[in-house]
Amino acid sequence: MHSVILAIESSCDETSASVIVNGKVLNNIIATQAVHQKYGGVVPELASRAHQQNIVAVVHEALASADVKTTDLHAIAFTRGPGLMGSLLVGISFAKGMALGLKIPLIEVNHMQAHVLAHFIDDPKPVFPFLCLTVSGGHTQIVLVNAPFEMEVIGQTQDDAVGEAFDKAAKILGLPYPGGPLIDRYASQGNERAYKFPETVMPGLDFSFSGIKTAFMYFLRDEKFKNPDFVEQNLPDICASLQRHLIQMLLSRMTKASEQTGIKEIAIAGGVSANSGLRKELIALGNKKGWNLFIPAFEYCTDNAAMIAMAAHFKFLKGDFCGLETSPLARMPF
Repeated sequence: MHSVILAIESSCDETSASVIVNGKVLNNIIATQAVHQKYGGVVPELASRAHQQNIVAVVHEALASADVKTTDLHAIAFTRGPGLMGSLLVGISFAKGMALGLKIPLIEVNHMQAHVLAHFIDDPKPVFPFLCLTVSGGHTQIVLVNAPFEMEVIGQTQDDAVGEAFDKAAKILGLPYPGGPLIDRYASQGNERAYKFPETVMPGLDFSFSGIKTAFMYFLRDEKFKNPDFVEQNLPDICASLQRHLIQMLLSRMTKASEQTGIKEIAIAGGVSANSGLRKELIALGNKKGWNLFIPAFEYCTDNAAMIAMAAHFKFLKGDFCGLETSPLARMPF
């Protein structure tokens, strides 16, 4: 079935558009919002305003670079959720207006499912069933993937996401936003066994990261009381130790999930999957366990429209469209 689909992603602070033709992603245009840096985190109202400023230019560039006219489009896809309500509303409203004007159908996409399906953009592609560790600023989940839209969350965080733990730790250290990538950068220069932190033990395959944030805060408080320059003198070792601890929390659950299900097709997705330490440790563990690993390209880890386009392609093949009454969902069921 011939298909040309425009996909729009606006769930948080990245305005992105992508064109996919017959299942092949042609581009992935992303406008990043620098306005949040001075606030130490994403400000929802500023994010939605920035989406309004960026979306026309981003969509225009996606169509132009793909050499696709609006009259060539068969459908328009958008992120329905989860995400920031104001940000989602901008993308959905734009998609609705464009689809209505062109008289073509709409395709709603679950943001987290799209992260998983990003693995089908490039080769090699995983074989069903596979396990996917989705890790981001808002989510930490182990997903059993039986088919493109047959996914079951078999483990998840019961409080904070691992990406939020990285960013909060960076803020405590006085690093600028976004702090997670900076921890990764400093960690590459440090001793990962310099300091130890407690681990919250959860039943089954679930995670908990709120305790490590609290423990980290008190650890720094106590060390700075003894030495006010502790952070400045030991930053690489602190980052390396914390990063190793968080990664081990993730990989211990993935190991358990693989053993329980017998599945050795293992993937990671989401913004934290760009972390070099996680990638390195996962590859080492995969070699030890005999896993067949799938790690997405960096541009498909963070929020992007290419993954929305791929999810939309699978939905288009099923004829799974939505109506103009569709509204954004901050907490969209998986």
